[in-house]
Amino acid sequence: MPPETNIMTLEKCPTGIRGLDDITSGGLPRGRTTLVCGGTGCGKTLLALEFIVRGIREFDEPGVFMSFEETTEELASNVASLGFDLEELIHGGKLAMDYVHVERSEIEETGEYDLEGLFVRLDSMIVETGAKRVGIDSLEALFAGLPNEAILRAELRRLFRWLKDRGVTTVITGEQGKNELTRYGLEEYVSDCVIFLNHRVVNRVGTRLLRIVKYRGSSHGTNEYPTMIDEHGLSVLPISSLGFDYPVSTERVSTGIDRLDAMLGGKGYYSGSSVLVSGTAGTGKSSLAAAFADAACRRGERCLYVAFEEAPAQICRNMASVGFDLDQWTGKGLLRFHAVRSTLCGLEQHLGSMIKLAREFRPAVVVIDPVTNLSAVGSAEETKAMLTQVVDFCKNQSITTLFTSLTEGGGPQEQTDPGVSSLMDTWVLLRNTETPSGERNRLLFVLKSRGMAHSSQVREFMLSDKGVQLTDVYIGAGTVLTGSARLIQEAQDEAVAEARHRDATRRQRDLEQEKAQVQARIGALQHKAALLAEDLDSLTGDERSRLETATRNRADLASARQVD
Repeated sequence: MPPETNIMTLEKCPTGIRGLDDITSGGLPRGRTTLVCGGTGCGKTLLALEFIVRGIREFDEPGVFMSFEETTEELASNVASLGFDLEELIHGGKLAMDYVHVERSEIEETGEYDLEGLFVRLDSMIVETGAKRVGIDSLEALFAGLPNEAILRAELRRLFRWLKDRGVTTVITGEQGKNELTRYGLEEYVSDCVIFLNHRVVNRVGTRLLRIVKYRGSSHGTNEYPTMIDEHGLSVLPISSLGFDYPVSTERVSTGIDRLDAMLGGKGYYSGSSVLVSGTAGTGKSSLAAAFADAACRRGERCLYVAFEEAPAQICRNMASVGFDLDQWTGKGLLRFHAVRSTLCGLEQHLGSMIKLAREFRPAVVVIDPVTNLSAVGSAEETKAMLTQVVDFCKNQSITTLFTSLTEGGGPQEQTDPGVSSLMDTWVLLRNTETPSGERNRLLFVLKSRGMAHSSQVREFMLSDKGVQLTDVYIGAGTVLTGSARLIQEAQDEAVAEARHRDATRRQRDLEQEKAQVQARIGALQHKAALLAEDLDSLTGDERSRLETATRNRADLASARQVD
């Protein structure tokens, strides 16, 4: 057997930032330096400061933060809206902050210049707090204030080595350069881990992204990950790393429409599956989504309704006209709307918002109506990639998700603009048909439903103040009739059936009368036959008596002769 080997693994320092620890497989390299670089407004300072604050709050690791751009008061004011009380942490002795102002006019630069003063200030704060984490924001200010880059670069090398020798985990921020990750090539010196933040604007829509450029000694995610800054701070969404090991259920959930349940094996959708309802405008996609949401709330389950076209009040009003009182569920806390224009932000921001809401609200059911609106902020490939992440996330959380998709009336309707039909477990197609008389009617098909027996027949989809109803279409010789044409044909069929019934009744009555006459004749003949039988029996009896009398008389005569 080969000798056992001890594999040394790099010790990680968890950041506490949502999602970042996932894509870094546990956090930043402990006792080493990490560079966070990017353009203006991408969130570099926030990431560095949040790393320090969450280290104190969640891991009881005191920290030091040194800023070259903003004062302590300015930083405290900026992050107060995120729930970070820097003054409280400072007074508690867990956090030390310092602002270093660098001004060329105040510096007399000589060949003997060094950063010894910076070392002393950092050392004093680290010793004072017992710091395990250090944040420095940003070193570009030193380059701007000190023109002799050769001396400064040498001093920076000494600073980074000094930080490593102290065993503190350090995050340093740097501005993005034109041809390099940072303006002054800091990645050459801070190379244990490099994180690149990007604030991209496409079609006037901004998107925040994060990428791990380098992580020495550790595996890590290499994709660009959507990043959000909200009231809870920075968060990264490593959704694209999800696999196919999500749980699969055999339980069913109702569609909210009895006859549609019957078309799906009599029980509805699989719990935790993805459902697509597609169709042209006015076919009733939102009504089908509302029926599903209403059914979930009636079961006592929570439903998250993401709307890209209508306000929540308008949705509730419109759905009340077809028998769904959604207001009652919002009042009971079972239904939550997230209504926003798709053009408000990028695809990643929409993805982040939905993931965040799902984690907070913990719904059993999610409705997204309609997904085709997302094409306004991304290409078909980007939209499909984003929706794939939504599907994977919901499946991993065992959330049943219903998507609606608008299809163009002139083209093939058995396709979707984002091209997500292959991701769906169940696909319901709604279609408008127009009769020669100009009447438009709705039809419903179940194009597919994986893992269950489902109907291949078409149903007429009807909306009224009594709710959503599915009725059988009229299938005649080479034609399918719906709406008033179906009603007229059904009335004609009913009239023909009634006439046939009347003819059959009359014929039955005639046959019964003829049967009675025959039975009467049979009775008379049977009576006559009985009389004839009686006469025959009487005649036979008289003849037998006569023969017996004659026989006795002959016997008596013979006996008298013998006596004589």
